[in-house]
Amino acid sequence: MSEELLFEVLHPRPSAIAAAMYTLRDLDVDAILAHGPTGCNFRTSRILEEDGVKVFTTSMTEYDFIFGGRDRLIKVLKRIDQEFDFSLIGVVGTCASMIIGEDMEGAIEDAELDMDVILVETHGGYIENTKGAIQTLEAACRKGLITEDELLRQQKILHAATKIEEERGMASSEYITPLRGDDKFEVAKQIIEEAREAGRLTVILNAKKELAYIFSDILRALNKVFLDENVEVINIANLDPDIGLPRIRTYAKNIVEELSTDGITIDHLTGGLDEYAISGERAYKLAAKITPGVVVVLGNPNPVMPHDTATSVAVTNGPREVIPLREMGYDHVVVELDAHSLVVGVSGIVCSEFGDVIRKVVADAE
Repeated sequence: MSEELLFEVLHPRPSAIAAAMYTLRDLDVDAILAHGPTGCNFRTSRILEEDGVKVFTTSMTEYDFIFGGRDRLIKVLKRIDQEFDFSLIGVVGTCASMIIGEDMEGAIEDAELDMDVILVETHGGYIENTKGAIQTLEAACRKGLITEDELLRQQKILHAATKIEEERGMASSEYITPLRGDDKFEVAKQIIEEAREAGRLTVILNAKKELAYIFSDILRALNKVFLDENVEVINIANLDPDIGLPRIRTYAKNIVEELSTDGITIDHLTGGLDEYAISGERAYKLAAKITPGVVVVLGNPNPVMPHDTATSVAVTNGPREVIPLREMGYDHVVVELDAHSLVVGVSGIVCSEFGDVIRKVVADAE
């Protein structure tokens, strides 16, 4: 997509600064320091703190915008180093530090810290938010925190994610109206009825990182509906516990183990929880080799094209994904609201709204 067209996207989109901060969390830093105004990425900071990462700010003021924030950055870094027992922290740039041309690397060196620092020179003016994640991973590779091979893999999947967003996601139109999707009870009833008629249900989990904790609940709920029935349930998921950064692998491992405890197995693995942009195509090809029955795609459905020969249901956490998913050809789109806030700091599958609806539909029919 051209730069000119991207600037015409009018609805809010994720920030490269937030992407950098989340990626630092995935690298298991002890803390993050944002060099900018106190309110910069406030919501992201709150979520990260709930997830166990301490977040600090240099609280730049209009004085610093004019005269520079170097002294403030050094002062805050030294205070953090003295008052906390951190091994590794991330320092993240912001729009303010970029505009004034702050020499953050020089300030970090002059602070003479005992703790190690990974510096991410980023800001919110990039067209793609994935830029912040890539910059963080490049800095991590320079520090020896990840290998060159892992950096190349991450760059590939992040570029793929950007392409999917431009072609089928939030950046595919100038303005996308946020919608709540279809009625959950009606969709749940249709899934159950048509799966019974077809004798088969294909569930595709194509989730992003920790959001898999909530979308896996829907997979679990659907599997339990047909536990003692003559309906074959095929589970396809990007839950490979051997792919991704350590934190991401742990998410997958925890989910697979919990599903196994419930007697649910994943029939086909399509990749890791950070590979949703490319695992979707793998899932589509796997489903195309069988008679899928009803297909339910959970998490990030945009990379998974709907099947013409089956009823296709997309379950997303993005109200602005509803229109693009309908335009892709999905018969129904369900929105799982507040998913991000529900998976913060958890280590196991979390009950979802749609999962609860499925369970209620079954209970009411008994």
